[in-house]
Amino acid sequence: MALLSTGDLQFTYSWTAIPPDDARVTGVPDSTLLNRGEGYEVLYFINRLATASEWASKEPALKAERLIKTKLPGDVRSHKNVWQWLIDHWND
Repeated sequence: MALLSTGDLQFTYSWTAIPPDDARVTGVPDSTLLNRGEGYEVLYFINRLATASEWASKEPALKAERLIKTKLPGDVRSHKNVWQWLIDHWND
């Protein structure tokens, strides 16, 4: 079960549906670019990160959202690179 739902997110997003066969929801989106303004993409990404990190509370997931929306450089765009950037800058 997903840790976060649409109502948990702290920022305003566009909510355009993603087709079910899209790489962002098929489990192998690492090279896919993350649209940080699209709620479904950000929500899926954060929930995937939360599952991999075994987060039990929403606090770290909401921190990840804040970092993505307020600190992530514009040239960090692929899921893989966003993930790595979060790891590298988690304690900044």
